[in-house]
Amino acid sequence: MPDPEVRFDELIAALKERSFRLTPQRVELVRLISASEGHPSAAQLFAKIKTQFPTMSHATVYKTLALLKEMKQVLEIDLRDDSHYDGNRPYPHPHMICLQCSKILDGDMDLDPSSIKKLERTSGFQIIRPQITFYGLCPDCR
Repeated sequence: MPDPEVRFDELIAALKERSFRLTPQRVELVRLISASEGHPSAAQLFAKIKTQFPTMSHATVYKTLALLKEMKQVLEIDLRDDSHYDGNRPYPHPHMICLQCSKILDGDMDLDPSSIKKLERTSGFQIIRPQITFYGLCPDCR
């Protein structure tokens, strides 16, 4: 995991570059994302910030996450009924999701760009965002 302060500075610089208004609520959201060791959902991030900023709306969280995703600064992990976000490894990489407790772990395996290109050529499908997910049982649930 990258140094949270370095990652925080990178995210803030990226938002400033896009002239995104940095309210205290958004700065705190970026701080949480950069320090996150897991893959929080928008609802989890909102719950953490809401205690400090009671008037903050869900829209602020979703808008900020959407912009960071568009800028390729966070990776959205699409789950059946919720999305989670990876702000420390914002590039495509495998995830392992526990079917029992829903824990999400990062896979330590590179996605081979040449295999992705070959899949595009053979299928005719244009891959916009590769995402590989493995479902199983985490060590705690086994």
